[in-house]
Amino acid sequence: MVVNGKPKKIDYSSWSQTELIKEIKKLEKRKKYGIIWDEERTKEVFEEEIQEKLPVLKDVTKNGIEDISKPNNILIEGDNYHTLSVLSYTHKNKIDVIYIDPPYNTGNKTWKYNNNFVDKDDGFRHSKWLSFMNKRLKLAKTLLTKSGKIIVSIDDYEVHTLRLLMDEIFDEKNRLSTITVVHNPRGRNDDTHFATMHEYMLIYSINPNNSDVGYFDLTNKEINTYNMKDEISNYLLVTYMRGGNNSDRHTRPKMFYPIYYNPKTNKLDAIQTKGSVKLLPINNSGDEKVWKWGKDTFLKKKDTELIVRHIKNEYKIFKKRRLLNITSKKPRSVWYDPRYDASSHGIMLLRNILRKKDTFPYPKSLWTTYDILKLISKNNSTVLDFFAGSGTTGHAVLELNKEDGGTRRFILCTNNENNICTDVCYPRLKKVIKGYKNAKGKKIEGLGGNLKYFKTYFINFEPTDQNKKTMVEQSTEMLCLKEDCFELVKEGNQFKIFKNHSDYYLGIIYYYDGIEPFKKEILKLNKKINTYVFSLTDEIDDEEFIEVDQLVTLKPIPSAILNVYKRIFAYVQTKKLSRKARK
Repeated sequence: MVVNGKPKKIDYSSWSQTELIKEIKKLEKRKKYGIIWDEERTKEVFEEEIQEKLPVLKDVTKNGIEDISKPNNILIEGDNYHTLSVLSYTHKNKIDVIYIDPPYNTGNKTWKYNNNFVDKDDGFRHSKWLSFMNKRLKLAKTLLTKSGKIIVSIDDYEVHTLRLLMDEIFDEKNRLSTITVVHNPRGRNDDTHFATMHEYMLIYSINPNNSDVGYFDLTNKEINTYNMKDEISNYLLVTYMRGGNNSDRHTRPKMFYPIYYNPKTNKLDAIQTKGSVKLLPINNSGDEKVWKWGKDTFLKKKDTELIVRHIKNEYKIFKKRRLLNITSKKPRSVWYDPRYDASSHGIMLLRNILRKKDTFPYPKSLWTTYDILKLISKNNSTVLDFFAGSGTTGHAVLELNKEDGGTRRFILCTNNENNICTDVCYPRLKKVIKGYKNAKGKKIEGLGGNLKYFKTYFINFEPTDQNKKTMVEQSTEMLCLKEDCFELVKEGNQFKIFKNHSDYYLGIIYYYDGIEPFKKEILKLNKKINTYVFSLTDEIDDEEFIEVDQLVTLKPIPSAILNVYKRIFAYVQTKKLSRKARK
């Protein structure tokens, strides 16, 4: 119970013995370690509202941007839990990277839960946020491939609770990093004690052993430090004496050996010659260290890769660090660069694109998202953002494809509260795809690409024959999304055939009447076709397709969709029904 936004102790004195025993058993089941919150009293309102409805998708064709030479990018307008439910059917284990920027739960009335703003005095503020995130992250995990990764942007308000939650869902050993991003180099001057400059990105993988992380390219400034050159390449000098871990003689004794330098011939060797000077890896404090290479490697590379300098009456050996061997650098856990400034490259960029002020609070710097996706994604990855907001993730994917010729595709999901989807996210994507004039009237070339725009739509869930037929009729967009086939090739009585740019075909038979005309059509096409067939059960009568069995792969619907929803929405009940008269 909550009174004036604060939790009140429960009075058990009026509870019956049965109720008390039930409560004790429930408490005994609670975990002994990990994050715990009050889930019972923080249920989302839609869970009650949707009890008689299930989500499907509707294509908003007027908002589509066609380019058959490009991968299909998707924007879905609707609550992200409903969208994730749809994607649980269409994209299970198909998403390579998830990047999300959820509400930060600051208590400043920036986030609504159950249609009410959550403020800082709400006693269940953190429980509500955790309930909200828990359900979505669990669904999101099922969408990732075996090498999939998820990045969640967050700040100090919930970073610790989120990290515990993600440790629980994705497993602590699968956490790749917690990155600190300096997104406000000026600091927040209205903070009470310290001016906050940073936020975080938590990064997890389904399998770290099967998940590569890329490297950053060297900047021009870093390249210019390689200011020496020989017949092989540009280089800079680093000490040949090993430093840091495992650099002491007792840890690597075989790498402690004398090197002899002849100042007259300027030659190095492992044996002493006339006039040579003995050099050992001993630092200025007199500590015995080791060389970077063993003796065999030293002998092979000494003439081209090592140089001796006379410094303060001592001869010191330096190794050439060559530019040709180092074209990139390992990413670090603190990102501090002007490109991550959310004001310059988030707020001002969005104003320039839309030519409006205050369209969206606190958009991310485009380059923060760009850089993390460059490190985490491959050039053909599918990237999901189910807190799409102003569309920064989609913009970043298009920029990356433009730079490296990749075929990454994005799926963005956002509700339309305050017209965020229709007035901000969609217009931004449309402009960066097609091109636009910025606030100064300068023409900015489009990045190219296409876009499919969908809205979530709801149908009755009760598994009657008529409702099953309706679900199949309304599932076209979901099936097209699942199979990545949107080009309508043929439409006939109770069937449709689609294809994509890879000459992959999709067939949908909406009712029994469509079977015969569909078979005639695919015999003409003579193409293998993935075929979804209406069935009141989870089985198909294969005998009806015997003459085309080499061309079709048959799948029953809507049972497969209902089985997914049954797992997500526990109240959905499906049962095997007999085939009834057509209606």
